[in-house]
Amino acid sequence: MTIPATLDQSTAGLVCLLRLIPHIGLMRLGLAHESWALDSSALFAAVIDGQLFDTQTPGAQVRHVSESETPPGMRHVCVELAYADSGIVVAYHIVTYADSAVLETWIVVQNEGDVPRRVTRLDSLALDLPPDVYHLCAFTGAWGAEFEPQRMLLNSAITLESRSGRSSHGHHPWLTLVRNGRSLMSGIIAWSGNWVIRFTPKLDGVLALSGGLHDWEFAVDLAPGASVVAPPVTLAFATGADLDETAVQFARLGRRFWYPRNALADALPVEWNHWWAYEDRALDEATFRANVDVAARLGIEVCTLDAGWFGAPDADTHWYEQRGDWDRVNTARFPSGIRALADDVHAHGMRFGIWCEIEGLGIHAQLAERHPEFIAMRDGERLGYVCLGNPAAQQWAFETLDRLVRENGCDWIKLDFNLNPGAGCNRTDHGHGAEDGLYAHYRGYYALLDRLRATHPEVVLENCSSGGLRIDPGIARRTHMAFLSDPDWPEHSLQVFWGATCMLAPDACLHWGYSEWAFAEHPSQTFNPRDPALQPHQVDFYTRISMLRRFGFSQRLPDLPEWVAQRYAEHIQFYKTVMRRFVREADMYRLTGQPLGEGRGDRWAGFQYRMPDGNEHLIAIFRLPGGEPSRALRLKHLQPDRVYTLSWIDTGHRAQMNGATLMDAGLHVENLPEEGSAIVLIHG
Repeated sequence: MTIPATLDQSTAGLVCLLRLIPHIGLMRLGLAHESWALDSSALFAAVIDGQLFDTQTPGAQVRHVSESETPPGMRHVCVELAYADSGIVVAYHIVTYADSAVLETWIVVQNEGDVPRRVTRLDSLALDLPPDVYHLCAFTGAWGAEFEPQRMLLNSAITLESRSGRSSHGHHPWLTLVRNGRSLMSGIIAWSGNWVIRFTPKLDGVLALSGGLHDWEFAVDLAPGASVVAPPVTLAFATGADLDETAVQFARLGRRFWYPRNALADALPVEWNHWWAYEDRALDEATFRANVDVAARLGIEVCTLDAGWFGAPDADTHWYEQRGDWDRVNTARFPSGIRALADDVHAHGMRFGIWCEIEGLGIHAQLAERHPEFIAMRDGERLGYVCLGNPAAQQWAFETLDRLVRENGCDWIKLDFNLNPGAGCNRTDHGHGAEDGLYAHYRGYYALLDRLRATHPEVVLENCSSGGLRIDPGIARRTHMAFLSDPDWPEHSLQVFWGATCMLAPDACLHWGYSEWAFAEHPSQTFNPRDPALQPHQVDFYTRISMLRRFGFSQRLPDLPEWVAQRYAEHIQFYKTVMRRFVREADMYRLTGQPLGEGRGDRWAGFQYRMPDGNEHLIAIFRLPGGEPSRALRLKHLQPDRVYTLSWIDTGHRAQMNGATLMDAGLHVENLPEEGSAIVLIHG
């Protein structure tokens, strides 16, 4: 085929021009009024047998260009580069999306030579940023401390990374650069294992940005004819310094192109899960059934059986030690079996969910004795999980999940992962090498999820990993939602929602209301719905925070005071009839800074949901402890001359204001107590 001299991947909001002849190189990338990368950019990088392969490597020649526009609105171009006398071919993939300023890129390295080649680094992205003043925004992640904000002036070498083996334990795979207050670039990495982003100062103020798959403890040996795929990196550009301008682009594209969908997931059902109220030690068949009865009366739509249902028939077993024995039901707790519980849930008109840590392998699991070849090990020590880089283990995992769905009538599977695999398995009898075990595991896990969805397209898959320690676009493309964090006290719940929606749409997030922790100890998880001092406005505050996304409850439903149960029923009904349409369809904008746990951060929280036609808006407002008595919230993306009608849900108060006033002076909020909330509907 004839190779074009240039490649124009520009959209209405993005300028992306590449030169292909005589040598590939970047001409321009960024916004119409401001380029974000220099023509010295290498675009990508791979290190193979110690040699660097990028667009500037001598002998690199474009040998083929292919293009696809399926589905409509997504333009996918692949540029194949051959490197003279090396046998190495790099396929450089670029995807752009209509009506956005978003670019997605990754590489595939193939060995077309006659001898094996060793790949030790795969950077899907390598850009040289022009000299300027850059501020870096990022989030660190740890258990119960997900989405802790980091903001710094970028004037020295900085590395963002995860080496834990889980994408959100370390840093979250998201960043934003704000360029002298004029424009911003946000990036996300679609990978669930170890990843890295490096900022390296160069001469004359140039800043090198590179990354993708982490090169720490990584190498893959490519046999002749073999290839390796690097994870995609997605960039979004916008004018100004408002993070919402790139977050909204990610959310729109996620809903349209990336997230899997089915009827139950699209319904955003309200869930009850037994975990924090009962854990495994206080749960049995009768207790679960009693909660199902109340859940149906409250209007809950899914009841999920969390950990503790499997393993040895002993009421005193601990769930963590039994993981892996999914073929065994703990009949001491559930003498009638799991299908009987599912049938009961279905008979109440609800859907049935079940928890499974399909990757996990407890120390007392019989699976390790039956299939020692499945065990992930490093330097001879067990790592606590099943290595899905082993095709036989991957087949077992599929057959296990398939059986759970078929035998138990499951509508929903909560898939958890409660350990840090680090650099992963280095056994060499699994089909992977000694240094690509973690990479192979995640490729296997992705294949498992894809196969499970293809076989059971109606089943909802929930992503969880010790709460929110594996949240990334890679797994978001294969599951229907991400559980944001194990703890859910109000400040923390607002913190993680504010952070997660920088890269995910609200309907791709799940978190429960302020849960009742019966056994685990946490200084902020003190909610007791039977506390005589509990006030209605506090119940509203706790519940409405969780209603900002997909939501549910983990409480002892039969023990709820009648007035609390009634309040929950009213909120559930409002969510079903009004709010979840906004969660599912609207663009979401932050109207305040990020609230943080332990009394830090902004002490008010405001969120604006704007429907695509701009005619309807929902404003959710929260005053946290320590918040000033009043706050003016400046709304976004209204028509300045348009008169809007505002309806306050709690008080019935109605008012009219024009868009300019709401955006400039703001919506003035007062008379909210601490731990008070308000919902305002706005129609144009």
